[in-house]
Amino acid sequence: MLYEHIQEALRFIRQRTDFQPKTGIILGTGLGNLVNDIAVAAAIRYEEIPHFPVSTVQSHRGQLIFGHLAGHPVVAMAGRFHYYEGYSMQQVTFPIRVMKFLGVEQLFISNAAGGTSQHFQAGDIVFVKDHINLQPENPLRGSNDERLGPRFPDMLHTYDRALNARALAIAQANGIRAHEGVYLGLQGPNLETSAEYQFIHRIGADLVGMSTIPEVLVARHSGLRLFVLSVVTNKCFPLEDIRETTVEDVIAVAQAAEPKMTLIVKALLQEMA
Repeated sequence: MLYEHIQEALRFIRQRTDFQPKTGIILGTGLGNLVNDIAVAAAIRYEEIPHFPVSTVQSHRGQLIFGHLAGHPVVAMAGRFHYYEGYSMQQVTFPIRVMKFLGVEQLFISNAAGGTSQHFQAGDIVFVKDHINLQPENPLRGSNDERLGPRFPDMLHTYDRALNARALAIAQANGIRAHEGVYLGLQGPNLETSAEYQFIHRIGADLVGMSTIPEVLVARHSGLRLFVLSVVTNKCFPLEDIRETTVEDVIAVAQAAEPKMTLIVKALLQEMA
């Protein structure tokens, strides 16, 4: 059934545009305004596309956008879906399946995250090199369709370290504070307790968030090359540095960091154009 739903969405999109993207981009919190830099060939609202969920999160636009960014053909999700919104993991990751069948070869994902490394400051950019999955469900659970990917995808080389190295070099050349780090995923939507931040730090994670890992799992299952960048929106370690945080605070820090993230993404894509 999943395969058939993908094909229905694909047929609808192809009725609206024949644009051929090479890279998919998920514009999470921190990269939403990147759409303004895309030379748009087509834009389709999520609610129009068969089997697409609709984003309910503040600051997420809810459109699939096709066009050129830094001369590179992309399809961008202006707004993503989260498990905490009440969707299943299969619904959350459905757009990744569609992107794969649209012909993308790689996926860029952005997110906002809490920093659980004492070396990270709010506003820093972190390129994800690995993850710890503590979310309660897996989008690959259930019967496997070999047309979509293998039953047991290996996660050893999930994140493209060569792209991370290029991104770090770009950041350094432009005076941007950037690091590599490990991302830990939780269900949300509440922010974490002090004890949870301590736990997250102790088990080796540098960042904590409520998205990204489901999309990464499906992208890996689909054989896509992956580049993930996070903006640290609040400092969560050491514990004495923790302050109460609102969604408005998170959005404000992410938006302030957005030009830095945009510069890095555009520079990477320009090298691929």
